[in-house]
Amino acid sequence: MKFIFSNQILDTDTRELSRENMPVSLEPQVFDLVVHLMENRDRVVSKEELIDKIWKGRHVAESTLTSRINAARKAIGDSGSTQALIRTIARKGFRFVGSVQTGTAGIAVLPFINMSGDRSQDYFSDGISEDIITALSKLRWFFVIARNSSFVYKGRSVHINEIANDLGVRYVVEGSVRRSGDQVRISAQLNDVSTGSHLWAERYDRNIADVFAVQDEITEAIVAAFEPYL
Repeated sequence: MKFIFSNQILDTDTRELSRENMPVSLEPQVFDLVVHLMENRDRVVSKEELIDKIWKGRHVAESTLTSRINAARKAIGDSGSTQALIRTIARKGFRFVGSVQTGTAGIAVLPFINMSGDRSQDYFSDGISEDIITALSKLRWFFVIARNSSFVYKGRSVHINEIANDLGVRYVVEGSVRRSGDQVRISAQLNDVSTGSHLWAERYDRNIADVFAVQDEITEAIVAAFEPYL
């Protein structure tokens, strides 16, 4: 399971925390503490529960728990004064209050926008999106949102942050297709919603003598270009 929050990813399978793709050192007890708070972020976790979970019921001083909470805050870029992620609830315990996405750091490919002014060309723009989804789905270590889910946003004006939250993904691919006679221009970009940045963008101009060959070529070029970022 991956917990995606702020610009960080906490991976419970590999027991790693990374910030902007850079590893962050985290002691085992501190890691377990953060995971437990995230897993139970819908409620306040008492000190007694944390001690029972992290120290298996062994007697520990309250100062020890406090030091682990401070270490957890420091590791994830929080502090006792701001408490933007881990909040102390007086006389009750602690709660993780940051915005969290769960799952693997997935990706959604939105339907490419047909900018040709000819609705009959939708098959081409949709075909590009579908081929990219298929190609990305072959990366077994990465989950890709199915066409039926991402294509519900076709023709709708929805911010990619809202789409990412709805679908539970970190990355969103969007693009456009403009066709004029035998020429086609395809633009695509890869967005990291957690940081609000464009990781990659490119434009392709091609002769469309063989529509399916062009579709395959563009798909391969796009996937090869942004696979390293993923």
